[in-house]
Amino acid sequence: MTPITEVEGRRLALSNLDKVLYPATGTTKGEVLHYYAATVAGPLLTHLDNRPVSFLRYPDGPDGQRFFTKNPPPGTPSWVRTTPVPHHDDEQARQVVVEDLASLMWAANLVVEFHTPQWRADAPKMADRMVLDLDPGAPATVVECCAVALWLRERLAADGLCAYGKTSGSKGLHLLVPLEPTPADRVSAYAKGLAVQAERELGDLVVHRMKRALRPGKVFVDFSQNAATKTTATPYTLRARPEPTVSAPVTWAEIQECRTPGELVFLADGMRARLERYGDLLGPLADPDGAGRLPGAR
Repeated sequence: MTPITEVEGRRLALSNLDKVLYPATGTTKGEVLHYYAATVAGPLLTHLDNRPVSFLRYPDGPDGQRFFTKNPPPGTPSWVRTTPVPHHDDEQARQVVVEDLASLMWAANLVVEFHTPQWRADAPKMADRMVLDLDPGAPATVVECCAVALWLRERLAADGLCAYGKTSGSKGLHLLVPLEPTPADRVSAYAKGLAVQAERELGDLVVHRMKRALRPGKVFVDFSQNAATKTTATPYTLRARPEPTVSAPVTWAEIQECRTPGELVFLADGMRARLERYGDLLGPLADPDGAGRLPGAR
């Protein structure tokens, strides 16, 4: 029998709580739900706030079927908020907005990664953050990503912009920059310029094009996730990896001192201690007073 629980006055059916989702660590679905409810709900909801969510679902664990969905899944409760979202052809679709603990637990019960755009639901295509996804091509690792991140941090600072880092939860790093609301196409153009300059300055280490043949041993600076139609793994989401890795905020000291890839791998069971030690390292992204302005913006 599927247990029924009440979260903030909403009745939820939470299924298969004993099902092992991460065989490498024996992590069960119940433990995944506990991670979201008891460990990261506060900061995660801050970063999901008023943003349409795309889900990467992996209901049978990372070794099972995975599928990406933007539309509200079948059976979405009527009390889960949805918002209109423009698509490529300018037609309106709808996506879920996870705005409270009940919505978070309903979504987590589907076994998902949370992915969000760089803009908010009340201002489509107006980015309030920029992302640079640093993706290493083997044999490069996150260690090389850290070297590129440090260069980008200084380059952004020269333009009056402040960058914050998090792991992708996979192989690389994400740099996030809070912005005054700016058209997504302008942010994309600026981010591309940074990637091109990074390749010019760090040619032995960086590539700005996605072509696989160019990427072995280098860090791909992916600027494309700033496009209005693209999304990025939300801070604190679990990833569909062999272990329950987290897209975890990191300090610049950790980035600077990283010498082996394992130093920047964070699992669900370690996040409580990190939050107690550091708080939400990406909290400044939600503070409008800390938003920067792209060069040339008025």
